[in-house]
Amino acid sequence: MSAPTDAMPRPARSGWLTSRRSKAILKRTVLYLLLALVAFFFAGPLYILLSTSFKTMPEIQSGGLMSLPHEPTAQAWVTAWGEACIGITCGGLKGYFGNSMVMTIPAVLISVMIGAINGYALAKWPFPGARFVFAALVAGNFVPFQVVLAPVAVTLRTLGLFGSVEGLVLIHVIYGIPITTMLFRNFFLSVPNDLIKAARIDGAGFFWIFFRIVLPLSPSVIVVALILQFTGIWNDFLFAVSFSNPSSAPMTVALNNLVNSNFGVKEYNVHMAATVIAAAPTLILYILLGRYFLRGMTAGAVKG
Repeated sequence: MSAPTDAMPRPARSGWLTSRRSKAILKRTVLYLLLALVAFFFAGPLYILLSTSFKTMPEIQSGGLMSLPHEPTAQAWVTAWGEACIGITCGGLKGYFGNSMVMTIPAVLISVMIGAINGYALAKWPFPGARFVFAALVAGNFVPFQVVLAPVAVTLRTLGLFGSVEGLVLIHVIYGIPITTMLFRNFFLSVPNDLIKAARIDGAGFFWIFFRIVLPLSPSVIVVALILQFTGIWNDFLFAVSFSNPSSAPMTVALNNLVNSNFGVKEYNVHMAATVIAAAPTLILYILLGRYFLRGMTAGAVKG
């Protein structure tokens, strides 16, 4: 008779587990719904861009912003890339795309390398006044770009770089150094000092330790710095519109001139295609390196 008595609590415990499991499923469902809503909020504009870029103008004018194209065509993409009129020229975005690449890639590589060396020196080779130097560099992240437009214009004219791609590269390198220095310095603080001391005892110098020991330990922060710099420089409009001329203007200036043109019918399909073309490099970069970017953020690339 004792066996049924021992089995009495089991239904109650089973009901408690079922209730707890139901609550967990409900919470997970609500979470997924919220994530789906957020994803739709961010993916919705991209969907509109892509779908509209493959529509003809009569189909766009007939309405149906969210509808798929009935007869998809890539003519808008061809026009945006090589035929669209931007200003007084009708050569599309391809020349401006090249300007952006020539400007962005050197600026990113140079600013990341200088920031890595600065961060390494400030973290592992302290010197009198190192904290003040670091504080001054960090303060550079908070200076509004509008404040420095006039002195930068004077400096570029003095150097003979005003209106050139090289001048834009110089600007982005200088204004990229504070953020890259902060990223690398904060990350290098987590590198064990014993590694540096052991290498110095063996006779290794500043750059040997940097390239052979410290830098190979830092792929996560390198990816974070590369993505942040590439995105910021590629999408820059203020410096580009202020210090470039029609022959050296990057994509952002060309896209603005194309979309805001007041001549003829607004070709929304061409504008949408041009917008996607302008955003494609940063989208591809995040798709290819997104996991490494998140890994770098969580691994301490921006801790301080």
